[in-house]
Amino acid sequence: MENGDLTGAESCFRMAVQIAPDFAEAYANLGLLLDRQGVSDEAEICYRRSIAFNPAYTETHLNLGAFLEKKKRFNEAEASYRQAIELKPHAPAGWSNLGVLYACMKREQEAEQCYRTAMFLDESYATARFNLSYLLLRQGRFEEGWYCLESRNWFAALTAHLVCPRWQGESLVGKSLLIGYEAGHGDVIQFSRYAAVLKAQGAGSITMICHPALKTLLAELEGVDIVMSFDEQIPASGWDFWTPPMSIPYYCKTRLDSIPAKIPYLRAETKRIKKWAALLPNEGFSVGLVWKGNPQFENNADRSLPSLNVLAPLRAITGINFISLQKGAGEEEAAHPPSGLSLINLGPQLADFADTAAVVTSLDLVICVDTAIAHLSGALGKPCWVLLPAYKTDWRWLKDRADSPWYPGIMRLFRQLEMGDWDAVATEVVTALEQWVRNAA
Repeated sequence: MENGDLTGAESCFRMAVQIAPDFAEAYANLGLLLDRQGVSDEAEICYRRSIAFNPAYTETHLNLGAFLEKKKRFNEAEASYRQAIELKPHAPAGWSNLGVLYACMKREQEAEQCYRTAMFLDESYATARFNLSYLLLRQGRFEEGWYCLESRNWFAALTAHLVCPRWQGESLVGKSLLIGYEAGHGDVIQFSRYAAVLKAQGAGSITMICHPALKTLLAELEGVDIVMSFDEQIPASGWDFWTPPMSIPYYCKTRLDSIPAKIPYLRAETKRIKKWAALLPNEGFSVGLVWKGNPQFENNADRSLPSLNVLAPLRAITGINFISLQKGAGEEEAAHPPSGLSLINLGPQLADFADTAAVVTSLDLVICVDTAIAHLSGALGKPCWVLLPAYKTDWRWLKDRADSPWYPGIMRLFRQLEMGDWDAVATEVVTALEQWVRNAA
């Protein structure tokens, strides 16, 4: 299982429980394997058999708790985590996992207490500190939040590859800096604004590594001298320092009232704008739509709309041309939109984010779920309405706000009040869009 041979691992675990039908640890491992493969019913059976045979095996209670949490069976998950804590009250994992559960349930004070208990028990337990970072950042407590976010290690491969030191706030006057890549496209777009900040602090030259689909777009970014994609051959040296993009706010001491928000900080190429503008209607308002995010994102099922049908009520609004910017998951829906919802489907023709940026530049408004298009629109200075889930709302949208200090005057946030209730959000958007049309006219 550790080497990724899931078929061989499953065969071994099943043989183990045949040889010893009361082998609790084997059932626990088989349950974990099946859980990762999405075989939910049998995974739960294996977890519960493991507990029946050995109630004192803490890891099974933790894994079952995580399984139940994913299923949103919160009370059962809490009981599992509490059982793990009772068995090992001085182990940090149970407390940290319980904190995650409470954060999902919006019991944030209890979540923070759990995280801090885990950190008190084991100061080196990075998982609890990382989990706490999301809670603090969501609350706008940036000073400690950025510090705790430094406990992540999404960029281990880049760290191992580069021989230059990692930047830790030293003077950059006359120095060369490499900004690495981490997380998704939207994260890179959001934090790419710091290139201009560091250039203003005196950095001599800045190179940026990004996802391949962002390379052409980021070539237009203020403050960056060279842009490379991570599928190219990256030299191991050649810079005075390097930094992950999401570490820059920590060393720049960014606070809620000092977010660098010079909008726009990205722009599309003129020739691309002309190319895509020719495909848009000349009359009426043009509004871009994106209703699904990347399926690989952990909370994608909750942040994405179940289908384009949720936005079908938009068809009642006259004077608007809806433009699909959807790529990947959901793209096929744009070819067959709900009856009455006229949709110009540009998604399949978009090669990269430079193309998408050119389209967005010519639109009047973008309506999307929490995905990279939101950050792209904000960085371009294009009005954008973002539809946010109630469950695991991303930290960068903060709490209970209808605006975003990351994109001031640009972003409007529409939040679920009840978990999974997108229909109420769609109704709110329709009302707002009708008013927007009247105001714009």
